[in-house]
Amino acid sequence: MSSSRLVEIRETRIEKLKKIRDLGIDPYPAKPSQLPQAISQARQSHGQTVFVVGRLLRWREHGHVVFADLKDTSGQIQLFFQKKSLGDKFDILRLFDIGDFLGVSGSVIKTQAGEITVDVAHFELLSKSLRPLPDDWYGLKDEEARYRQRYIDLLLNNDLKNLFRKKAVFWQSMRDFLVKKGFLEVETPVLENTVGGADANPFITHHNALDIDLYLRISMGELWQKRLMVAGFEKTFEIGRQFRNEGVSREHLQDYSQMEFYWSYANYENSMQLVEEMYKYVAKKTFGKLKFEIEGHNVDLSVPWKKIDYTQTILEKTGQDVSKKSLPARELDQLWKSVRKSITGPAFLVGHPVEVSPLAKRIPSRPSFVERYQVIIAGSEMGNGYSELNDPVDQAERFAGQQAMREAGDEEAQMNDTDFVTALEYGMPPVTGFGVSERLFSFLADLPIRETVLFPLLRPEK
Repeated sequence: MSSSRLVEIRETRIEKLKKIRDLGIDPYPAKPSQLPQAISQARQSHGQTVFVVGRLLRWREHGHVVFADLKDTSGQIQLFFQKKSLGDKFDILRLFDIGDFLGVSGSVIKTQAGEITVDVAHFELLSKSLRPLPDDWYGLKDEEARYRQRYIDLLLNNDLKNLFRKKAVFWQSMRDFLVKKGFLEVETPVLENTVGGADANPFITHHNALDIDLYLRISMGELWQKRLMVAGFEKTFEIGRQFRNEGVSREHLQDYSQMEFYWSYANYENSMQLVEEMYKYVAKKTFGKLKFEIEGHNVDLSVPWKKIDYTQTILEKTGQDVSKKSLPARELDQLWKSVRKSITGPAFLVGHPVEVSPLAKRIPSRPSFVERYQVIIAGSEMGNGYSELNDPVDQAERFAGQQAMREAGDEEAQMNDTDFVTALEYGMPPVTGFGVSERLFSFLADLPIRETVLFPLLRPEK
């Protein structure tokens, strides 16, 4: 629609708004005159009087009768307005437009065409719209336009709306699974003096009252949840938002949801068993299936998940034996990321070098490697867990190494958290931890991650 046509329509609707007010009608009441029924319920109430609310989506005038469609979150129903039953109130209908919100009451009938319909005896305006709904929105390819007016995208695209219903099921089913396994849901700080729990560049903000700079967390409270293990909690988890100031891609966001759990008196082998069970449970609850096509990979979550070794896999794919090379941690990580794209999974990657795992416990028989695993699905990391390091001396040394990397210019290296080391010195039991982000949902849906976010971050319009 041209901008001039939009201006014209908007001006016409503003005139209608004025006439509605002149009639003594409040175009924006605080609530309907009564509690409404869901339209889906009303559709099952043939012969009964119902009161339903929703948005007008179609409008068809035929002399002294008007047919319209009303939609709420549960469904849609046809409305039938007749001048002979509504009298002078029928004339008010000329001030309504597609996009307005109405409440109507009347008897549910079935037309000769078999359409379930409300024969309207009373109607009330609940909100007057000033802009027309687009008639050419469906199939719009301009990604930024859809994201910038995401509310229109959601209003007119039921498949997209259903995607976010599935996403709610995804997180709720994960929560239900963990609670049934005896885990306690907790909340840990979003603002931190020292960020930890991941290799990532943090966002920085300022606390006015304390006059200090703080960081937005880059993990789901990893070091805080481990403090809870020191405090005597044995199974905790958190689902929330975390923030990483890094690049945008099909798989990455800067502001996203993550789940992390921590489990005392268990190791990464126990954790892998739990995670495999959890993924199967969540996938089945969310999508009703365990087989997925993801970016050209045919993934079957129902099969037993195999383990693949970090060093051996890189050797097989590249011919490089990283156990005999002294590569910097960041180079090792980039090498692995170039290899994993060809791995369909589901698989557990194990045997990570200690250089890339500053918070994981060493393997006793192979002290240069750690008890860590990553879930690999469709060529990408879909979760990360380990037997948590609880040796305060070893942890302090690794933090010192990470701090040296930061001072050398690696902004993603971890900070030296001396307070956490102090907590470890009081004693932390054997613990396993695991984290997974909403990337898993986007992969199972086979969509870019920005498409699975309600309101993706955009630059301001110029």
